[in-house]
Amino acid sequence: AVREAQVLRLEETVDRFNADLAPLKEFILPGGTRAASLAHVARTICRRAERTLVHLAASETVSEPVRKYVNRLSDLLFVLSRVLNRDAGRADVLWRHDRRRGT
Repeated sequence: AVREAQVLRLEETVDRFNADLAPLKEFILPGGTRAASLAHVARTICRRAERTLVHLAASETVSEPVRKYVNRLSDLLFVLSRVLNRDAGRADVLWRHDRRRGT
Protein backbone atom coordinates (compact mmCIF):
# COMPACT_ATOMS: atom_id res chain seq x y z
CA ALA A 1 0.00 0.00 0.00
CA VAL A 2 1.13 3.53 -0.73
CA ARG A 3 1.39 5.68 2.37
CA GLU A 4 1.15 9.44 2.76
CA ALA A 5 4.84 9.51 3.78
CA GLN A 6 5.74 8.18 0.34
CA VAL A 7 3.68 10.91 -1.30
CA LEU A 8 5.44 13.52 0.82
CA ARG A 9 8.86 12.11 -0.09
CA LEU A 10 7.94 12.30 -3.78
CA GLU A 11 6.75 15.90 -3.34
CA GLU A 12 10.06 16.78 -1.67
CA THR A 13 11.94 15.26 -4.60
CA VAL A 14 9.88 17.30 -7.06
CA ASP A 15 10.53 20.46 -5.05
CA ARG A 16 14.27 19.75 -4.86
CA PHE A 17 14.63 19.33 -8.63
CA ASN A 18 12.27 22.22 -9.37
CA ALA A 19 14.16 24.63 -7.11
CA ASP A 20 17.04 24.85 -9.60
CA LEU A 21 14.82 25.50 -12.63
CA ALA A 22 13.65 28.82 -13.99
CA PRO A 23 10.04 29.59 -13.07
CA LEU A 24 7.52 28.71 -15.76
CA LYS A 25 5.95 31.62 -17.59
CA GLU A 26 4.81 29.64 -20.65
CA PHE A 27 3.37 26.22 -21.29
CA ILE A 28 6.05 23.63 -21.99
CA LEU A 29 5.64 21.26 -24.92
CA PRO A 30 7.09 17.74 -24.89
CA GLY A 31 10.45 17.67 -26.59
CA GLY A 32 14.08 18.58 -26.37
CA THR A 33 16.61 15.83 -25.85
CA ARG A 34 15.79 12.16 -26.34
CA ALA A 35 15.94 11.60 -22.58
CA ALA A 36 13.59 14.52 -21.89
CA SER A 37 11.22 13.32 -24.60
CA LEU A 38 11.14 9.87 -23.02
CA ALA A 39 10.38 11.45 -19.63
CA HIS A 40 7.42 13.18 -21.32
CA VAL A 41 6.27 9.83 -22.75
CA ALA A 42 6.52 8.27 -19.28
CA ARG A 43 4.51 11.20 -17.91
CA THR A 44 1.80 10.55 -20.49
CA ILE A 45 1.61 6.93 -19.36
CA CYS A 46 1.43 8.10 -15.75
CA ARG A 47 -1.46 10.42 -16.59
CA ARG A 48 -3.25 7.53 -18.31
CA ALA A 49 -2.81 5.45 -15.15
CA GLU A 50 -4.19 8.33 -13.11
CA ARG A 51 -7.30 8.52 -15.29
CA THR A 52 -7.71 4.75 -14.95
CA LEU A 53 -7.54 5.05 -11.16
CA VAL A 54 -10.21 7.75 -11.18
CA HIS A 55 -12.43 5.52 -13.33
CA LEU A 56 -11.74 2.52 -11.07
CA ALA A 57 -12.60 4.58 -7.99
CA ALA A 58 -16.16 4.85 -9.27
CA SER A 59 -16.66 1.14 -8.57
CA GLU A 60 -13.79 0.10 -6.27
CA THR A 61 -11.93 1.54 -3.31
CA VAL A 62 -8.80 3.39 -4.38
CA SER A 63 -6.82 4.98 -1.57
CA GLU A 64 -6.19 8.69 -1.71
CA PRO A 65 -2.42 8.22 -1.25
CA VAL A 66 -2.33 6.03 -4.37
CA ARG A 67 -4.06 8.70 -6.44
CA LYS A 68 -1.80 11.42 -5.04
CA TYR A 69 1.32 9.35 -5.63
CA VAL A 70 0.56 8.73 -9.30
CA ASN A 71 -0.22 12.44 -9.74
CA ARG A 72 3.02 13.51 -8.06
CA LEU A 73 4.97 10.94 -10.08
CA SER A 74 3.64 12.62 -13.19
CA ASP A 75 4.79 15.98 -11.80
CA LEU A 76 8.24 14.54 -11.13
CA LEU A 77 8.54 13.25 -14.69
CA PHE A 78 7.63 16.70 -16.02
CA VAL A 79 10.23 18.39 -13.82
CA LEU A 80 12.84 15.77 -14.73
CA SER A 81 12.24 16.42 -18.43
CA ARG A 82 13.08 20.07 -17.80
CA VAL A 83 16.18 19.12 -15.78
CA LEU A 84 17.36 16.75 -18.52
CA ASN A 85 17.00 19.45 -21.16
CA ARG A 86 18.73 22.04 -19.00
CA ASP A 87 21.62 19.72 -18.17
CA ALA A 88 22.07 19.00 -21.89
CA GLY A 89 22.11 22.72 -22.68
CA ARG A 90 18.72 22.60 -24.41
CA ALA A 91 15.98 25.11 -23.76
CA ASP A 92 12.45 24.03 -22.88
CA VAL A 93 10.17 23.77 -25.90
CA LEU A 94 7.69 26.57 -25.29
CA TRP A 95 4.15 26.76 -26.61
CA ARG A 96 3.55 30.03 -28.37
CA HIS A 97 0.18 31.25 -29.49
CA ASP A 98 0.18 32.62 -33.05
CA ARG A 99 -0.52 36.14 -31.79
CA ARG A 100 2.72 36.06 -29.83
CA ARG A 101 4.69 35.17 -32.96
CA GLY A 102 3.33 38.20 -34.79
CA THR A 103 1.18 36.33 -37.33
